[in-house]
Amino acid sequence: MAVGKEIRGKIKSVENTKKITKAMEMVAASKMRKAQERMRSARPYSDKVRNIAANLSHANPEYQSPYQRSGGNANAAGFIVVTTDKGLCGGLNTNILRAVTNKMREVQGGGGQMQAVAIGGKGNGFLNRIGAKVVSHALGLGDAPQIDKLIGPVKVMLDAFVEGKVDVVYLCYTKFINTMKQEPVVEQLLPLTDSKLEQSAEEKKAYGWDYIYEPDAVTVIDELLKRYIEALVYQAVAENMASEQSARMVAMKAATDNAGTLIGELKLIYNKTRQAAITKELSEIVSGAAAIGG
Repeated sequence: MAVGKEIRGKIKSVENTKKITKAMEMVAASKMRKAQERMRSARPYSDKVRNIAANLSHANPEYQSPYQRSGGNANAAGFIVVTTDKGLCGGLNTNILRAVTNKMREVQGGGGQMQAVAIGGKGNGFLNRIGAKVVSHALGLGDAPQIDKLIGPVKVMLDAFVEGKVDVVYLCYTKFINTMKQEPVVEQLLPLTDSKLEQSAEEKKAYGWDYIYEPDAVTVIDELLKRYIEALVYQAVAENMASEQSARMVAMKAATDNAGTLIGELKLIYNKTRQAAITKELSEIVSGAAAIGG
């Protein structure tokens, strides 16, 4: 029964794997709810900053912030690439990195130069492998991202844009749609377009106040827009983390189901093998008894 012993070993191995994937599925489900709450709680802050910044920029049409100035032709592009630190989350990282690769090829096709900021270990490893210029990175953010860990790496790209080293900056992340669907997004972060600072009629009415500036309107507008950009990056990281836990939960559930299916198939093979061995032994016993009784 050497074959039967080997199959029993495989069954035991797959059962152990199933226990691990089931545990990871439950952990991901727990973290997913917290990540979704964190993602939704970050939205009011970015909306508030956007409305105030939009109102102030419209109240001072003679001044245009460096974050709103267009560099003309995009001769140099910057990428802020948000991925996960860990794997085992299906095609989440593969999809966003494929979208980033396509955008980079488009920029290179136009003769543009590129530099990138990597947020997440998977994206950092990918960018280094393809030889992209990584000017800064943020790794090991954990399950609850802290904005102070993002400000430094993002500031490198913001300073490059203000100094004219980069003409356009793209924010690349995975947007959370629902538990079963996550969408890779490559959107323009800088320069800030009018659509980014657009207000509805209700918002214009709600934020249509007169302000007293300290120290002056230029400094206040620049700082507000900077905080708004940081809030957009933080929101992207929060969306990506919610997508990560959702994708991991779905992937681990699929792995658990596949392990159960494989165990069933192995048990069927084991039973058939065992039945064949028993039938063979019985046939040998009957043959031997017939020969003796001859």
